[in-house]
Amino acid sequence: MRTLLGAALCAFILAFSTVAASAQRKEEVDLLLVLAADVSGSVDPDEFALQRRGHAEALLHPRVQKAITSGMLGKIAVTYIEWSGDYQQTVIVDWTIIDGLASAQHFGAQMVEVERPRGRSTAIGAAIDFSVKRLEAAPYHAHRRTIDISADGTNTSSNLEKARSEAVAKGITINVLAILSVLPSPSFPWHTHPVGGLENYFRSHVIGGPGSFVVVAEEHRSFGEAIVKKLIAEIAMR
Repeated sequence: MRTLLGAALCAFILAFSTVAASAQRKEEVDLLLVLAADVSGSVDPDEFALQRRGHAEALLHPRVQKAITSGMLGKIAVTYIEWSGDYQQTVIVDWTIIDGLASAQHFGAQMVEVERPRGRSTAIGAAIDFSVKRLEAAPYHAHRRTIDISADGTNTSSNLEKARSEAVAKGITINVLAILSVLPSPSFPWHTHPVGGLENYFRSHVIGGPGSFVVVAEEHRSFGEAIVKKLIAEIAMR
C-alpha cells in the first residue's frame, strides 16, 4: 500500500513539475533587441523626430522585413526605450514580436503616441544597465540578445565601462548608431565632437560583444538608411 502511495505521489510531483516548467517556458524568437534612443539635452527636436520616425519606418523596410522573416523562426522581439540621465529611462513600446508587416506597423503606431520624456545628461552606462534588465525580464527567449544604442554625444554620467563589461559578460552585444552633428554643442563642444571623433569614441568605449559595430548617420537624409543598415546587420547575423 505504501509503495502504491509513494508511486502515486512521485507521479503527481513529476506531473506538477512538468506543468510548471511548461508554464515558465518562454516563446522562442530569433533575436531579443532593445532599441535605446538618446533624448538628452543635446538631441534637438529634429534629431528626436528622426530617431522615432526612422526606427518605425525602418522596421517596415522590405530589406528589414526580409531579414526578419528569413530567420530560423521568422520572428524577433523588440522593445523601444528612450533615455538620458542616470535615472531617466522610459519604455516607449514594451516587448513586441515582429513577424511581418502588420506587427511592424502596430509597433510603429505605438511609438508615435507617446510624448518625449524630459532629459538632460547622457548616461550611456545607465541606459545599458536598464536595457540589460529589460532583456532579462523579456517574456520571450532568444540565443541572441542585442542592445542598440543611438546617441549624438559622449557619456556624461554613470559608470559606462562597468556597464559595458557586465553586459558583454552576459553574452549581450552592444551596437551604436552615432548621430553626427555638423556643429559642436555651444556649451559642451567636447560632448558631440570629442577628440578623435564620435564614431571612434563609441567604438572604443561603448560597443562590445560578438560582431558589435558602429553605424554612422552623418546627416538627416542618411539617417533612415543608417537605421535600416544597422537593423539588417543585427537581425541577419547568424
